[in-house]
Amino acid sequence: MRHLIARRKHMKLIKNGYLLLDNELKKAEMLFDETGIKQIAEHIDDTEAEVIDAAGHAVLPGLIDAHVHLREPGYTHKETIQSGTKAAAHGGFTTIMAMPNVIPYPDNVDTMTAYLAKIKQDALVHVLPYACITKGEASKEVVDMKGLSAMGIHAFSDDGVGVATAEMMKQAMQACKEVDGMIVAHTEDMRYRRPKACMHEGIRNQELHLLGIPSACEYAQMKRDLDLAKAIGCRYHVCHMSAKESVAYLKEYKALGVDCSGEVTTHHLLLNEMDVEGPNHKMNPPLRSEEDRQALIQGLLDGTIDFIANDHAPHAEAEKQKGMEEAPFGIVALETAFPLLYTKFVKEEKRFTLGQLVYWMSEAVAKRFRLKRKGKLAVGYDADFILVDLESYHKVDKDKFYSKGKNTPFDGVEAAGWVIQTFCNGTCVYEHKKEEFA
Repeated sequence: MRHLIARRKHMKLIKNGYLLLDNELKKAEMLFDETGIKQIAEHIDDTEAEVIDAAGHAVLPGLIDAHVHLREPGYTHKETIQSGTKAAAHGGFTTIMAMPNVIPYPDNVDTMTAYLAKIKQDALVHVLPYACITKGEASKEVVDMKGLSAMGIHAFSDDGVGVATAEMMKQAMQACKEVDGMIVAHTEDMRYRRPKACMHEGIRNQELHLLGIPSACEYAQMKRDLDLAKAIGCRYHVCHMSAKESVAYLKEYKALGVDCSGEVTTHHLLLNEMDVEGPNHKMNPPLRSEEDRQALIQGLLDGTIDFIANDHAPHAEAEKQKGMEEAPFGIVALETAFPLLYTKFVKEEKRFTLGQLVYWMSEAVAKRFRLKRKGKLAVGYDADFILVDLESYHKVDKDKFYSKGKNTPFDGVEAAGWVIQTFCNGTCVYEHKKEEFA
């Protein structure tokens, strides 16, 4: 009996909100605690629950990002697990997947054990780390996938670099298939990228007199990997697609029955090569042509591309001030992705519905990575959700980011769809403060 009373103290009830249910916003109430969502109904009569007034805002499932760089350990001047997960909560992400290009690389059981302990200590939201595909991301030796899988790591990536040879990727896929894991590939054939190449090889790089990176740098290695995945039967996912040829290849191999998927970032959906002005528009893969951008949007709409990720890549301001040729690749994205996409594609252009956008940023990711109890508002699911103001416009202000990184091309852009509160495991981990929009 004491146990039941203790449990009741943690029960909470969302009222006066519009829940995203069956891809529509519906006036409903939601009862939950730290163990999950207990009830959803038009009216819930529970006098003992703590009431949370949603104040007419939308209640959406917590967003999930399959591509985040937390930089810790090794590069804590750029970001830490704590600052990165604060940024995630600020942006409405309750689950993020951390890329392994940190130091030391999480490429063995011992290092991964220490990494998981640090995540458990510092993270405000759920963090699921990738293990490397090859030791030290050096394309010389496949990691111990059996050992890593036994401790719950089922996705492997060498993000930041491509796996250099077909033979090494073949060995990796064979090992990955044995543990029913997934290869998550940054496809980049360095034979196509000259030193100091820093943006798309097209029109704008000629105007700026900068060396360009051709689309083949991405899609040639992607085609190699898809052929291997088809032959071996390994689950395969391609990161941050940017080129129309990549979309065409993914569509082709899906039709052949290959267990493959792809993601597209917020910036590749919103911008093209002609938007490039300086280092805060420098990312890898680069912003490509408008034709490529439209192919990415269409790929999402027709189901070729599976979901949206962000490649959140914080850097110190001094690093990004080095100029286009010397500055590191990458921009921050966690805190602005949802408002920017919602404003552009749902509110203004009406190319996406709210349900579609949220699906691509939550449930679709959960399905592909087999994340149970995540990605939607439903009884039995984790109490990971966000309250969002879908109407009020405010400017992006990099100086108010929770991330250490301020490297964004969207500073000053007006957008709606800002997160008011973020709940992770039934606990509020972020609450909007008025000064954030001052």
